[in-house]
Amino acid sequence: MNESALLSVRDLRVAFGGKAVVHGIDFDIAPGEKLALVGESGSGKTVTALSLLRLALNAEVTGSARLAGNGEGEGPRELLSLPERALRGIRGKEIAMIFQEPMTALNSLYTVGDQIAEVLELHEALPRRAAQEAAVQLLADTGIPEPQRRARAFPHQLSGGQRQRAMIAMALACKPRLLLADEPTTALDVTVRAQILELLAGLQRQHQMAVLLITHDLNLVRRFADRVAVMEQGQLVEQGGVASVFGDPQHPYTRKLIDSRPERRLPPAPALDAAPILAAQGLQVSYPVPRPGVAGWFRKGRFVAVQGADFRIRPGETLGVVGESGSGKSTLALAALGLLPYGGHLDIAGQRWRTSSTGDRALRRQMQVVFQDPFSSLSPRMTVEQIVGEGLTVHAPELDGAARRARALAALADVGLTEAQFPALLDRYPHEFSGGQRQRLAIARALIVEPRLLVLDEPTSALDVTIQKQVLGLLQHLQRERGLSYLLITHDVEVIRAMAHQVIVMKDGAILESGEALRVLDAPEHPYTQKLVAAALG
Repeated sequence: MNESALLSVRDLRVAFGGKAVVHGIDFDIAPGEKLALVGESGSGKTVTALSLLRLALNAEVTGSARLAGNGEGEGPRELLSLPERALRGIRGKEIAMIFQEPMTALNSLYTVGDQIAEVLELHEALPRRAAQEAAVQLLADTGIPEPQRRARAFPHQLSGGQRQRAMIAMALACKPRLLLADEPTTALDVTVRAQILELLAGLQRQHQMAVLLITHDLNLVRRFADRVAVMEQGQLVEQGGVASVFGDPQHPYTRKLIDSRPERRLPPAPALDAAPILAAQGLQVSYPVPRPGVAGWFRKGRFVAVQGADFRIRPGETLGVVGESGSGKSTLALAALGLLPYGGHLDIAGQRWRTSSTGDRALRRQMQVVFQDPFSSLSPRMTVEQIVGEGLTVHAPELDGAARRARALAALADVGLTEAQFPALLDRYPHEFSGGQRQRLAIARALIVEPRLLVLDEPTSALDVTIQKQVLGLLQHLQRERGLSYLLITHDVEVIRAMAHQVIVMKDGAILESGEALRVLDAPEHPYTQKLVAAALG
């Protein structure tokens, strides 16, 4: 063990059912140090962190993970062989963890304040009233507005950023010496991500706390970490200071990660006078909401989600829609797909949406959608043939089974999936593919009916940086080959820079700025756009 280290890990090996997933890794974390553990999904990052606290279910863990003494008469402790009762005293008190998805990590049946107070009652033996007061103060320390009110809220009543702040408050309640942060900003908007990062850095300095940051976001590592350790397929392939590793990477995998920024390889912008595939004028979407008091008994209020939006998408053009969660961008996309009632004018290839499904069928063939999370958007009970060929049963019912099968294979080949790679490809199920491959299946499903426009709703936000680059490259290739138009919904400014000809910036349902993408991103005029771009650049 490194005597100066807070945590010293040697020959850590993790296996499930005899299959090794972490292969004898070594690393140290010094007191007050920020170490980033980076790599793609499946590289073993999260399993490594969970194994340190023996939280990986059914894992076979060997090796050594020694935690330095706490200065209260307690000497170094071997976490991997410590009795469960003693380990419970360390979890949350000396080593705390922030999980990737706070909505699943927080208990939906208890208020946020009660969950934070529980940690203080268990580890600090605080009386309930004092623990609840301390919970409110912890929420205030993390920058949540109206902390007393938010402490009485349930997790579903908070925004994503507020839930993550509540998780941080819970993790820091007992002033741990080491914080394990597992993708703490992955699901957050770019500006909220910057706020959470600043919050973590400030609290780390204030408490002189060590942090093990688990992430695949290299911009996050550059801005936050002191040292970086790179994992590939369960092995540590490179370690060192952030500046040295990023400035002069030694391992090919590290170079691959660093070179994975999206590249702008777009076809030329169409002529300005080209007839649009999609045109909106004064587009407005609103929802009924309860009104407070007695007035709500008689009449509903209205929440305006999209306020008078104007935009056009020409053949072969990509319009990027960027903004934070709640800005109205996904609502705009649903209205464009004819899935929500709307006010104003919305034309697809010169035609309006009708109210009947049969009347809209021809328009729906012109316009298809690729969703954010391919695992949840693909039915686990359907084969690849059924998933990809489903659109043909609606839009080309004249085709027989053999013709549909041939079209499905052709669509899959267009997105880089062939039977040479995957024997019996059409008979497989979604769970047999990786995240990037599932997103290719989703794109093939959309392309098989030969649409003219694709709505891309955060198509790469659930993917690792290297897979994101591959999927964006595929979309660019398809656009050049087929002249496709895209309505791209995202909060990732780098994706907009790589993919969009034109961009509109939305906040609170309104378009604040629009224009040629590179001009808007390089010289933003509106303060909100400036804030988005600055947060993305770090």
